Formats: sequence, structure tokens, C-alpha cells
Amino acid sequence: MPRARAALDASFTTAPVPRRLFGSFVEHMGRCVYTGIYEPDHATADADGLRSDVLDLVREVGPTIVRYPGGNFVSGYDWEDGVGPVADRPRRIDRAWRTVETNAFGLDEFSRWADKAGTETMYAVNLGTHGLQEACDVLEYANHPGGTKFSDLRRSHGREQPYGIEWWCLGNEMDGPWQTGHKTALEYARLAGETARAMRQVDPSVKLVACGSSSRAMPTFGEWERVVLEECYDDVELISAHAYYEESETTPLADFLASAVDMDLFIGSVAATADAVGAKKKSAKKIGISFDEWNVWNQTAWNTSERAAGRTEWDVAPRVIEDEYSVTDAVVVGTLLNSLLRHGDRVLVGCQAQLVNVIGLLRSEPGGAAWKQPIALPFQEMRNRALGATILDVRTTSTTYETGRYGAVDLVDVTAVTHDDGRVTAFVANRSLDEAADVDVALGGFGPLVPGEALVLAATDGQDRWATNTADAPDAVRLRPLSGVTVEAPERPGAAAVARFQLPPLSWAVVELVPAS
Repeated sequence: MPRARAALDASFTTAPVPRRLFGSFVEHMGRCVYTGIYEPDHATADADGLRSDVLDLVREVGPTIVRYPGGNFVSGYDWEDGVGPVADRPRRIDRAWRTVETNAFGLDEFSRWADKAGTETMYAVNLGTHGLQEACDVLEYANHPGGTKFSDLRRSHGREQPYGIEWWCLGNEMDGPWQTGHKTALEYARLAGETARAMRQVDPSVKLVACGSSSRAMPTFGEWERVVLEECYDDVELISAHAYYEESETTPLADFLASAVDMDLFIGSVAATADAVGAKKKSAKKIGISFDEWNVWNQTAWNTSERAAGRTEWDVAPRVIEDEYSVTDAVVVGTLLNSLLRHGDRVLVGCQAQLVNVIGLLRSEPGGAAWKQPIALPFQEMRNRALGATILDVRTTSTTYETGRYGAVDLVDVTAVTHDDGRVTAFVANRSLDEAADVDVALGGFGPLVPGEALVLAATDGQDRWATNTADAPDAVRLRPLSGVTVEAPERPGAAAVARFQLPPLSWAVVELVPAS
């Protein structure tokens, strides 16, 4: 039977859990906006046309920040098309996804949605077909109090007070040849730096994110980050990273289950490159990472689709990459969340892409129901149980298994946090398909602890690894109680207490340990 031992100590912490680590992403793509978060004719629609059933689920899942409006979409987007009276807004071709954009939903509508959802906005500016001036214009519209062209335009649209958007992305995936307005690293770096400096002249309080690599597999990875940061190191707070993972012919199940290994390497490489640039500049500043697109995505199916090949009619809000997620996908997402959490000293923003329908945490049907996909469950649990805590430096020894891409990989993956009230929460995954894993967690310096709540997401109770949720069975896949958690007192003074439990095959679990009364 696989075994793992994780060592935690109250004295060894990494960083406070970043509040924005648990973000998501809304792009004008497929049905994410239209019939996703916005459907004026839906039975649950409010006065703003927002689906209240979807809003209720968003509040439950709890994204703390949402990136908008793209994505590839933003590189051809004119923000002024999406403000003002809806009847006056133009219909436009969206080159990125070969659709027609009605512009019935834009910055004003999104800001009202974000207020109701209780989330923060991260806004991406167009550095593909637009540039410095347009970025400053939309910033003025959003954040300037009044008395100027664009701030008064906002006020004329019914929003007297500024939106106060703090976080801004300087374009999207500009390293990608598929991107409208794709640029070399130096071309982008100079534009990003100039735009950043100009935006700070409009609002010195903004926090800015430069485009990093859209994948660790990009041929320019590493060099892109170096060039961009050498040009605008002093002008931005974060650099972005994007990654999607799938099980496919080229990525067999063993490798897919180890996707978090790639994310760990990705984060480590970007941090090392940023630190090398900082050292060269003799700067004490640390550049953080915005992992503002990540998820499981069946890209192979998308890349071979007619729409990806451009062989479909131009239409409005088509069904695009509406992947149905399984228990397997949810376990992988759980390990990706583990990776982001353990790197919370450098990853300050994370956005699981996307929020609704398009590779979504949530699904909705036009005129119909809305429900959570299995991948939303680990997101919601970690978000609720890690916010406000401090990340522990976890050292794990585990039985390993072989992968083609990453070599020997731990079967058991562990991250953990500690809370001010003395609680310890561990997030643990078992990558084995057919064997339960015995897990010991050594607890040093925490004081007496006893088992608290423990929940597990696994292919159990007759479900296979492909089990999913649907409109008719929205809770078919859910977290269930994990029994058998014990805490053994130290064998001798100065030794660590040990929590013990067994994880079922192919599972992700949250285990809380609480102070003894």
C-alpha cells in the first residue's frame, strides 16, 4: 500500500495566503457571458439582466477576483463599444473566436455583476490592436472621479462614483502567434513599459501585470520573461503565467495526474528568471506571478474542431469548449490548487479559467438550470478553508510512481495552512488509481490537536473516475466525509504529534485538525 509522511511545524511558514489566489476569469467567448452570467430573458434574471441562479452559485464558490474581458478576445476589443446605452452599441466581428459580439454586456454591466457577486475586478487592456492611449482612456473612465472627458462619460452612463479597479493586465498572451497583434518580446516589453508608466500618470495606485508566457512549452519561454522584465521591471508588480492540462494520446493518464509537477516547475522557473533580472538590476523588489489562466481543458478536441479551423458561420455566443468535468479532472484541479497554494509567496493572483460554461467551474443552460461542475468543489473548499491562514512549509516523503514526462512522481501530494486560532488544515491528494494511501502528518509545535472536519472527493460509492454532475443530477459528484482520522500524542517530550488517515484511490481531501478543548 502506498504511504506518505508530511512534516509540518508551526515555526516554518512560507507566507500569508494571498486573498486573490482564488480568482476566476470571464471572457467574451462562447456562452460564458451570454446565457452564462447574463441572460435578461431568464426566469431568474434581475433588473440588470444578470442570472440570479448563477450569481448564487458564484457566491458559493467564492472567486475573490475575476479577470475580464479576456483572453484572446481583448486583443481586438474596443472598450467603448461596451459602455453607454445598449441600443447605441455596435455589433462587431470578434476575430479571436470567429463570432459576432453584440456588446450588450460591457464594463458597466460587468462592474455591476462583480459588485453583486462580491468579487474584485481585474481588467485587461487591449495591447493588440490598441495601445497606450486606449489603456489610459479606459482607466480614466473607470477610476477618475470626474471633470474629464471619460470620467464624465461614465457619470453620464449612471455611475457617479469611480469603479476603483486596482488590478490591470497589460494585454493577453502577446507571446502567442495566434494573438491578434502578436509581438516579439522586445516589441511587447517596450509597449508594456510605456503603457504602464502612462497609466500610473492617470492613477498612481494601479497594480499592473505584464504578459508572461502562455505555456511552459512555448519556444520563447524563459527568454520572453527575461526580455519583458528587463524592460519594465520597475513598472509592474506581477508577470502572468498560463497553463492548461489534459489527458490525451500524448499525455497519458499517469502524466495527466502529475500535471501539478509541471505547474511547480513553471512557477519556479518564472520566479528564478524574475529574480535573475532583479539581481542584474541590483533591485530589492520582488516580482510576483499572476497565474491568471489555468485549468483542465481538452485542447485536443478544440484544436480539431470546425470552429478552431474557421469553418463555421459567424454567430453569437455559440457553444464553445463546454467540457464536462469528471472526478479525475477534479482531483487534478485539486493538485493544481495545491501547487498554487504552496507557492503563495510568489503567486499572488490566480484565475481558474473560466467561470461559466467555457471550460467552466459552473454550467448553465439557456432558459434552464445552473449547477457546479466537479472542478468547482476543490476550489470552493480550499478557498473557504485557506483564506486568512498562513501557508506552512510542508516536507513530504511519499511512495512514487513513474511518468513518461516527469519521471518518478509522488503518489501523495500535500499542502497545508495554519490559522490564528490554532487550527491546521491539510489539502491532500492520492494519485493512485487503484490503491488507498496511508498518510501520516507530523505536527510540530502546534500544541494538542484533535481531528476536526475531514472531507474527500473520490471515485467512491460506485462512481467511476468519469462521474460528473449534470442539470438533472447536480450533486452526483460531491465531497463526502472522510472517516478514520486520528491524532496520536507525541511518544516523548519534544517529539511531534502525528495525524493519521487513509486516502481512497484517485482522491483529493481536506483534513482539519483543531485545538483540543
